[in-house]
Amino acid sequence: MSDDADGGESGDRDDAEKDPGPYPIEGTALVKTAALASVPAARVPALLTQVQADLGPRIDEYRRRYERIAAEPDRETFLVEPDHWETVADRVGLSERERDAVVRAHEAAVERIGSGSGRREEFDTALEIRSGVVIGVDVESGGNGDAEAGANGSESDPDGGESDPDSGGSDSNRD
Repeated sequence: MSDDADGGESGDRDDAEKDPGPYPIEGTALVKTAALASVPAARVPALLTQVQADLGPRIDEYRRRYERIAAEPDRETFLVEPDHWETVADRVGLSERERDAVVRAHEAAVERIGSGSGRREEFDTALEIRSGVVIGVDVESGGNGDAEAGANGSESDPDGGESDPDSGGSDSNRD
C-alpha cells in the first residue's frame, strides 16, 4: 500500500486488481500462478482467457450443478469435483502442464477471495477435497449478471444472500 507512492510495480499490480482482462483471475493470484506454473509466465493469461471463453457460456450450468461459494458483480466462484479440470482441459485442448497452471490460478483466486471475505480457512479446507472454479460474468451486457445469479443460485442460498454481492461470499451457508 505504501509502495504505491513510488509509482513503481505496485501501481501496476493495483491496475491488475481493477482490470483482470478477459478472465476473472487477477493480482496476486495471477502473479503467484505465473511464478509457479510449469508453463511460461507469458502464456498464463492466454490460457485463462481460453478457459474463460469455455466456462462463461456454461455459468448457468454451474449455478445449477455446483455450490457457489462467492458471487461478486464480475465473477462467481464454485466448488467442483476434483477431476473437473480434466474434462475442461479435454474440451479446450490443454496439455497437462497447461491444465495444472489453470487449476493453480483458479485455486489461488479462490484462496484470495476467501482471504478478502474473511473465509480463507473455510475455503482452504474445501480445496483439500474439491477444486475451485472462478467464472467471470459479463456485467456490461446484462446477460449473466447479478439478477440471473440470484434467480439461478437460489438452490444454494435459500436466504437470498445473492442480493449483496459486496458481502464477499454470503451466498452459501453449507459446507
